[in-house]
Amino acid sequence: MSRRAHHSFWPARVPHAISPPETALPDNLLVSARRYPQRPALVYLGQTTTYAELAAQVDRLAAWLAERGIRKGDRVLVGLQNCPQLVIAHYAVLGLGAVVVPVNPMNRAAELRHLIEDSGAVLAITSADLTAEWLAAGMAAKDLLVTRLAEVLPGGRTDDPGLPPGWADWLNADIALPAGATAWAEAMACTAAPPVTEVGADDLALLPYTSGTTGHPKGCMHKHRSLQHNVFAGILWATGNQEDVVLGVVPMFHITGMVVVLHGTLACGAALVLMPRWQREYAARLIAEHRVTRWTNIPTMVIDLLASPRVDSFDLSHMVSIGGGGAAMPQAVAERLWQRWGLRYMEGYGLTETAAPSHSNPYDAPKQQCLGVPYVSCDARVVDPDTMRELPVGESGEIIVHGPMVFEGYWGRPEATEAAFVEFEGKRFFRTGDIGYVDADGYFFMTDRLKRMINASGFKVWPSEVENLMHAHPGIAEACIISAPDAYRGETVKAVVVKRAGHQALTEAELRDWCRTHMAAYKVPAVVEFVDALPKSGAGKVMWRSLQERERGRG
Repeated sequence: MSRRAHHSFWPARVPHAISPPETALPDNLLVSARRYPQRPALVYLGQTTTYAELAAQVDRLAAWLAERGIRKGDRVLVGLQNCPQLVIAHYAVLGLGAVVVPVNPMNRAAELRHLIEDSGAVLAITSADLTAEWLAAGMAAKDLLVTRLAEVLPGGRTDDPGLPPGWADWLNADIALPAGATAWAEAMACTAAPPVTEVGADDLALLPYTSGTTGHPKGCMHKHRSLQHNVFAGILWATGNQEDVVLGVVPMFHITGMVVVLHGTLACGAALVLMPRWQREYAARLIAEHRVTRWTNIPTMVIDLLASPRVDSFDLSHMVSIGGGGAAMPQAVAERLWQRWGLRYMEGYGLTETAAPSHSNPYDAPKQQCLGVPYVSCDARVVDPDTMRELPVGESGEIIVHGPMVFEGYWGRPEATEAAFVEFEGKRFFRTGDIGYVDADGYFFMTDRLKRMINASGFKVWPSEVENLMHAHPGIAEACIISAPDAYRGETVKAVVVKRAGHQALTEAELRDWCRTHMAAYKVPAVVEFVDALPKSGAGKVMWRSLQERERGRG
């Protein structure tokens, strides 16, 4: 197979490689604000912020941060749900040449403590409902800048009766600030001029932490250059433009939400409709009201949307592009999306270390349950993880990636950085730790993470394959496959299943009978557990490891 086989399916008029801009991320917002001062930049709970207003708010916060002593190279933690304050914080920090450390708002004190200590951050920007965790983690109150999620709205609160149940109470909660912390309104009242700071493509911009399969999470060092590459590559790949309306519900503390949705949208002057949490009926309302044209998501969101009893009333008629990653999109769900709205789901693949996408499916030539083809400027191979020999078409091995989107290395972890890279054909490739293969057309497929295989009496079962098959069952909303101890087989296949509305009568026996007709016998779940919901990370991914650990504890 030619390494360029996938170029036959390449999007028309999209270059195979680009040079990243020599400018930094804050320049993108400044350009858009000059070009489109009165266009909507952010839409949040009914409130619109124009590009001129957003740029002015960024200046005010940058001025306060500078007075507070934040300097080039300092690390600043940003732990917020999707809201205008998160956007303002990112651009203000980056504009000073400081480094954003994105934080999952679901993190608890022990997790926060590691981020604080490992990054050496000097300030945290967060919301009032989370301050107790930050204080418990050892962050001094004087080093907290605190906002309320609704305070940017007129009157500082929302009275929208159309919000999901419980949202108004959550958003409007007036929680007292800890003594010594700075209120968001105080920082935004700063009247000083923002400092002029030279920030370039080779300055450190972002320090996102990987989830970590073992030990503590590691910080991934991204310069402006690697992030800028994927911002502009993404706009080209998806033919994005200033007329777009983008739904921002993928969490922006996560690399995909940050690079593709936040920075990508604002770099081309489009409108970003922010959702602080996922809720399928509210998402459908925003899509219809604002005529959303593009939606990057996690497949579980689409699965949930299509499982709504009100799905037939949802209006997605203005949408021209829908896609995402983090998990495979079940073929049955993708087919329903195509049949109902004529939308092809464009799956992609990437990691925190690759600034989101390293692979994506061409919109006009996608393949199902497929990572896609190596992205703009990306060279990807499949190799034997032990010998580093490149493997032929169809043979599974470790996926390795080279390109300008790849990170510099792990913060303060030279040994981990060295282990993460391999010299291959004279170039530095990142070892993804994901097992997959490439087909004759140059499309990549992932069989699973290295350590997620189930070995049942010598039969190798890949959980993602079984999950995809099970999603075709009309009674299944979601399914997660884990291993369960088995006295005879060593381990066996277990399915943890959420039933679809209207299928509460589905039994384990019925489901296993259905599975026997749709997959090889050794893949059929020997055990089925029905649950009300699967555990999800803040980024919306199913937390299969927590289910696996719980199962081991039972064993």
